[in-house]
Amino acid sequence: MALVLGAILSVQLGSAAATATFDEVGPAGTVLYRLLFAAILLVAFWRPSLRGVGRGELLPIALFGITIAGMNLCFYEAIDRIPLGIAVTFEFVGPLAVAIAGSRRRLDLAWVALAVAGIVLLAGPAGSSPDGVGVVLALVAGGFWGAYILLSARVGRTWPGGGGLALAMALSAAIMMVPGVAAGGGELLDPRLAGIGLAVAVLSSVVPYSLELEALRRLPVGVFGVLMSIEPAVAALIGLAVLGQGIAAAEAVGIALVVFASAGALSAPGAPATTG
Repeated sequence: MALVLGAILSVQLGSAAATATFDEVGPAGTVLYRLLFAAILLVAFWRPSLRGVGRGELLPIALFGITIAGMNLCFYEAIDRIPLGIAVTFEFVGPLAVAIAGSRRRLDLAWVALAVAGIVLLAGPAGSSPDGVGVVLALVAGGFWGAYILLSARVGRTWPGGGGLALAMALSAAIMMVPGVAAGGGELLDPRLAGIGLAVAVLSSVVPYSLELEALRRLPVGVFGVLMSIEPAVAALIGLAVLGQGIAAAEAVGIALVVFASAGALSAPGAPATTG
């Protein structure tokens, strides 16, 4: 349990830290920092090789890399517009959809209804709803997160250890070079900003991936999923404590509903792990 909670806390602290560079290098520049530093660390550790690899094994890696880049860019663009807790809640719809799509339980219809009710509360009445573009970006990030889960499982079956993830991360960093440099320009070479970017990479990618991998060795997937479902609530608390982002009572209830729906859906046997 401590490993999962540590991973969740690390990810959300990394997201909060990322916002500190948005004014100088933009969300795209921050994504470039995160993916580039994470790729360097992962490739150095796993030392993946392309020797003897066929086209059929490279295609999932390519799709995985595109997904990682899209997921991170959409999410960082979202948290530049809406509070962290709300963004993570909308994004969590992706893993929830994957879990429900892979289940045949009638009970999951209740979880869908609960999640929809939470999303309606988060959307809010006219005039008080969060930034619409931010909400759409968070939902798109959730879609990428769902694809990430499916591709992660496929790549994990093909590549030993974290070699596949390291290659996909390197590709995602390459994809983000143009938009990242366009957004950040010469500011990307600022040592202070680069230091924050390195911290974001460690907190958001390296530490949680390691903790989640170890947790999955010790916990049933269902238990892991239930523990991971509290991520939106943790994000809301980090947003409040670190970024000073308060949320209304209705938004708090909406987040709680999505958390309960996710816990219910992810507790099912065979539900996917929500690492990302």
